[in-house]
Amino acid sequence: MCDRDVVSWTGIISAYVKSGKHEEAIYLFAQMLLSALIPNEFTFSTVLRSCSSLEDFVLGICIQSQMIKLGFESNPVLGTALVDFYSKCGCFSEAFEIFKATDCGDVISWTTMISSCVKAREWGLALTLYCRMIKVGITPNEFTFAKLLMACCFLGLKYAKLVHAHVVLWGIKLNLVLKTALVDMYTKWHMMEEALKISNQTREADVMLWTAVINGYSQVSDFEGAIGAFRKMEFSGISPNAFTFGRLLHNCSSLSDLQLGRQIHSRVIEAGLEWDLSVGSGLVDMYMKCSEMVKDASLAFKQIISPNVICWTSLISGLEMVEDAWKVIKMMTNRDVITYTILAAGLNLMGHHEKTLGIIARMQDDDVKMDEFILASFLSASAGLAAMEPGKQLHCYSVKSGLFSWISVSNGLVDLYGKCGSMHDARRVFMEIDKPNVVSWNGLIAGLSSNSYFSSALSGFEDMRLAGIHPDEITFLLVLYTCSHGGLVDRGLEYFHSMSETYRIVPQPDHYVCLVDLLGRAGRLEEAMDILEKMPFKADALIYKTLLGSCKVHKKLAIGEDMARRALELDPSDPAVYVLLANIYDDAGRSDFGDMMRQMMRARGLKKCPGQSWMEIRNKVHHFTARDRSHPQINDLHEKIKSLKVGVKSLGYEDDAGSSYHSEKLAIAFGLLNTPSMAPIRIIKNLRICVDCHTFTKLSELPQRGGEVNMTLGGIDLNNSGSVVVREDKKLLTVLFPDGQDGLMGEPSP
Repeated sequence: MCDRDVVSWTGIISAYVKSGKHEEAIYLFAQMLLSALIPNEFTFSTVLRSCSSLEDFVLGICIQSQMIKLGFESNPVLGTALVDFYSKCGCFSEAFEIFKATDCGDVISWTTMISSCVKAREWGLALTLYCRMIKVGITPNEFTFAKLLMACCFLGLKYAKLVHAHVVLWGIKLNLVLKTALVDMYTKWHMMEEALKISNQTREADVMLWTAVINGYSQVSDFEGAIGAFRKMEFSGISPNAFTFGRLLHNCSSLSDLQLGRQIHSRVIEAGLEWDLSVGSGLVDMYMKCSEMVKDASLAFKQIISPNVICWTSLISGLEMVEDAWKVIKMMTNRDVITYTILAAGLNLMGHHEKTLGIIARMQDDDVKMDEFILASFLSASAGLAAMEPGKQLHCYSVKSGLFSWISVSNGLVDLYGKCGSMHDARRVFMEIDKPNVVSWNGLIAGLSSNSYFSSALSGFEDMRLAGIHPDEITFLLVLYTCSHGGLVDRGLEYFHSMSETYRIVPQPDHYVCLVDLLGRAGRLEEAMDILEKMPFKADALIYKTLLGSCKVHKKLAIGEDMARRALELDPSDPAVYVLLANIYDDAGRSDFGDMMRQMMRARGLKKCPGQSWMEIRNKVHHFTARDRSHPQINDLHEKIKSLKVGVKSLGYEDDAGSSYHSEKLAIAFGLLNTPSMAPIRIIKNLRICVDCHTFTKLSELPQRGGEVNMTLGGIDLNNSGSVVVREDKKLLTVLFPDGQDGLMGEPSP
């Protein structure tokens, strides 16, 4: 074309933008300017779309300055384009100011601003703008409602239903975009029946709609329904995309169905998507969870063209053997702090806390400095070991390096000191946090509860509310735990009901486990049974086992038998159920049935989890196992236990030969032999303390150190490392054990 005008230039630029070739479109725009032509509003609007897609903030600002020079600053079309540009570049406040500066605008500009609010997580403002839009006489369209429905996924179900009602009132045509948004919204609230009704209202469907349906089935754990929807989708001739395969692979992982996973993998290969990041990560995760051969995951991993942090995480975190994880790390050409952060997170997840702390030396060898993320992982490992000394060293490093100001590090320190029983230090760190978030408050409440400061823990919850921090699901788990172990039954029930009534938090299965435990500990077993029957979830083995533990404490044989039967139907390989029921039979004077349960357990090849304790002395963690004689000081430890028994018998202690060398007794003896007389002894256990060891621990220090022993009970954390704290005069003896009122609620440690 010899004679090119602004219309022809704008047309060709627009064609490149529509085809997604944004860099070429910007190049053509530059050539247009060199030809001395002046762009019009449509040219600027088109080029701004490219700047938005590329998130090229500098170029967008330059184009805006040209618009102002040419007098286009109040143009409504360009105002909408600028709102979209600033929104996609993460500048929500600037986008909102530009929107307010324009005239009333049209449905496109209002919808663009509502979309910007949703992107900025300003969901309430999005709904407010919709109300203003109606007041000024702008009629919404299907795209407006699609964006509003996205906001309603976070605002609440009643708002979602209200927006859906407005769709009907306005007579909006149910196109694919709106239909998919409605289906996605209802699936987010686990309302699959409503979602399917909307999906079937019209025959029109695409891959996004089917993926939303498949995702909905997955969210309600109806994995067979998800696979069925996938088959219907294929039968209708619609090809799945990467998101569809990602969700299907997640279903295979949840089902631990390797055969199904391989079938999905074959479809991925047919679609040519094995190189895709999200699909590749899903394949790696599926094989790591479903296949016993690491090679399967490695082959899937190698197909990914440019693996990112998520892909490496899927591969490393799924490796059960630490040596395999190190092999994968060595495969990487550039090991940086992200690499080691992934490994640390994976090791923590598998409970290898000592090995997590060992990464510090490896990082020093590679000359890699810690950042706030890996430091938080190291603090989590120290907390998992209740290892005060490495935790203090990490605390010092955080101050010297300036990383203490990061809230993830501060939260890790609060968690560390809480699990080590040092609430003074936990409180001090918490008070130094400039703006505590919900994780900070949860850490403080957990520490207080785990150290039996139940009133203070609940006061912390109230202080959190007064500070304007909205509690989350974890907060209520902690509060319910506190009420359970503090004997505050009625208050716990109030908190449980306030979750949905006041805070719009839907109680999850874990909350019902805490509720059953709350009632069971108080002896209100019939009410706990009623909760089991009425809760909106299918009961699992854990909740039956929880009530079974209460039956042992309150000697309720009939209910105990029922709970054991139900638990074994769901998980016949759990030895704790056999042991608890056997002990209930023993307490009821039916030892023959108790022996029969133990014989049945042995016949099925089941063994009790051995009681283990560990403690830290001079930066080294020492492990002890019940009746294990491999420790180099084992003879000295046995002699020490014997001498302690002689001393405590005068205080009313009656020796139980079966528990003479439980792991906690070995650990206490080791601590007394290897620490100064006034040094605290901190021990952490994997099982709850038995009656004999509980009494022994209370009395064992009296002959040697004098004073009264104050027993405070409790222990928390959501990683099952709870604590019972035994103190003498608040400074001499601290022993950390897993939770249980007087340590008697669960399976006795062997």
